[in-house]
Amino acid sequence: MTERTTIRLPEDLLARARKKAASEGRTLTSLIEEGLTQVLSGERRPRKPFKPLPVCTATGGLQPGVDLNRMSDIYEQEDEAEIERHRRGFQE
Repeated sequence: MTERTTIRLPEDLLARARKKAASEGRTLTSLIEEGLTQVLSGERRPRKPFKPLPVCTATGGLQPGVDLNRMSDIYEQEDEAEIERHRRGFQE
């Protein structure tokens, strides 16, 4: 048996959900039902592991030369840190 209920969603989320349902040729109800079923059954996609920003331990701010508007700076810092971890691991 199905029941009626009222839910409150942010306007942008509701608009995106309606657009997705329409593009798939289905109802908003079926989209919400599928989402709830996945969440409640534990079939959620694993999240990407959290990667902290390159922070300077001395000042607590970003490391020198890192510009948050340029992701290549962050990737470069991550690569350098990974290389250093490998070097230390092989020297021990």
